Amino acid sequence: MTKIRLLDPRLANQIAAGEVVERPASVVKELLENSLDAGARRIELEIEDGGVKLIRVRDDGEGIAHDDLPLALSRHATSKISVLEDLESVASLGFRGEALASISSVSRLSLSTAREGSDSGWSARSEGRDMEAVLAPVAHPRGTTVEVRDLFFNTPARRKFLRTEKTEFNHLDEVVKRQALSRYDVGFSLRHNGRAIHSLKPADNQLEQERRLAAVCGPAFMEQALYIDREAMGLRLWGWVALPSFSRSQADLQHFYVNGRYVRDRLVVHAVRQAYRDVLFHGRHPAFVLYLELAPASVDVNVHPTKHEVRFRDGRTVHDFIFRTLHKVLADVRPDTVPQNASVPQLSGEPMLAMPETQAAMALADSGAGSSAALDVAPSFNSVDGYQPQYRSSAAFSNTSGVADQQAAYQRLQAQEPVNNAANSSVTPPLGYALAQLKGVYILAENQQGLVLVDMHAAHERITYERMKNARDGEGIRSQPLLVPMNLAVSEREADCAEQHSDVFAELGMRVERAASESVIVRELPTILADTSVEQLVRDVLSDLLEFGSSDRIRAHINEILSTMACHGSVRANRRLTLPEMNSLLRDMEATERSGQCNHGRPTWVQVGMAELDKWFLRGR
Repeated sequence: MTKIRLLDPRLANQIAAGEVVERPASVVKELLENSLDAGARRIELEIEDGGVKLIRVRDDGEGIAHDDLPLALSRHATSKISVLEDLESVASLGFRGEALASISSVSRLSLSTAREGSDSGWSARSEGRDMEAVLAPVAHPRGTTVEVRDLFFNTPARRKFLRTEKTEFNHLDEVVKRQALSRYDVGFSLRHNGRAIHSLKPADNQLEQERRLAAVCGPAFMEQALYIDREAMGLRLWGWVALPSFSRSQADLQHFYVNGRYVRDRLVVHAVRQAYRDVLFHGRHPAFVLYLELAPASVDVNVHPTKHEVRFRDGRTVHDFIFRTLHKVLADVRPDTVPQNASVPQLSGEPMLAMPETQAAMALADSGAGSSAALDVAPSFNSVDGYQPQYRSSAAFSNTSGVADQQAAYQRLQAQEPVNNAANSSVTPPLGYALAQLKGVYILAENQQGLVLVDMHAAHERITYERMKNARDGEGIRSQPLLVPMNLAVSEREADCAEQHSDVFAELGMRVERAASESVIVRELPTILADTSVEQLVRDVLSDLLEFGSSDRIRAHINEILSTMACHGSVRANRRLTLPEMNSLLRDMEATERSGQCNHGRPTWVQVGMAELDKWFLRGR
């Protein structure tokens, strides 16, 4: 008796179902993709018991012809591709022809369909135990309805792995949201146990798209989001990215689509995190909904059974395009470009926990508050080696160094002099004009919206840091030869990579040469990294180059040092500033890239509008 034998169709399909059908959400994903590929403009979903008892998907797509219906439930039967060349430039969401066959092998499936102009519709029924489709005529409008009942009824072991009804429905709901964000031109509705969950109409313009986005991702995300649309080198990246102040405790609000397909790709995640690195608080995650469009032949979608991962033909170009686009967008955020609804930064989309007293004390110590030593080492605010204001303060505060002068300036504001009144002037700067300093830590200013509070140390830290980076970029990265060149043992693949990307190392001030088939030699290092672990840095860079095609670890290490220097060189808490100095700081914030966050990702300023102030004092009630 032979040991090798063919599997029967039922067992083969159930094995395939193990890859495709993990839970009810997997079934919904496959059925929604089929509806979208069929040209549906309206998709209705009805769910019972989290999708275990019933999943019904009804669409108004082109339907399935009578002769094709038996094949629709067969394994490896598809209308999406026919020859190998089609697989190299897949434009549809589904193409393997496994979904319906796999689902029908672990459930009781019925499919009803009709094409435009057909005399009648047809239905096909299949149950996992026999796999034979039974056809019968049925009354049905144009489109297709798929019913999946009693999921995993014939595979009890698989059913045991399902979670509670609420958990399974949450996974399913997330799939529906992702598909709703992938196709704004399609309407989606979802009912669970008879209760309406979503009713999303087609969105044909940006305003309607943003309404859908707010319905799916929450209005808070939309209030804090920036719209982008950039094209270059045959690539287009568009969508919405949240301000750094709207970071999350986990990566639960990150949606990325490649040619309309939702993907979770490490290369993409790496590029996005690089773009946010200089402005994101430690341990936080950015929020975004982004769409990458490129030629179908430039991306391979056939690298994962569930098609959640893709492989780009030129990963380095895609990585650099995403990084540079987002990096520029975030750098260009200034106080005058921040959305009005987003003017009160929050470190997360979730409520913040109160800071324990011990942590608060450490934070104050870190910023220099309450430390007499910090006052001794703090540079003079207008000295040559300290802060150099680029802008002069307004005439209203040009000579207000004493209390009497400050009171006179305040009286002039109260008298509503046109030139000097921050609330009424048509040329009021975004951050307004300084009124006072609070506890030597915060600057209070008035602008057209109301009150602005500025953390002066955090703001000055960002300004100093950006100037140091600009100076470095202007002069280039200075390097120095090692007295004793360092020889590193690496794999042959890493040595090939070092040889191929020697220009990358050279651009960042390092000279790395191949010494043998499995070793490299480091001859030069950036001067500022003299005390860095050279071996670990080179290995990390090689790892990045192998995985993502690029690396900015060297630049990141340099930036970390510059950030530390900027922190120590910035004005400290408890440093008393005059009004002209405060106004100079505000003007520099308005002109500095990424001035909304300090080097560590903390917010540098917040806006409190008049409506919020009125709430505090119960005005208008």
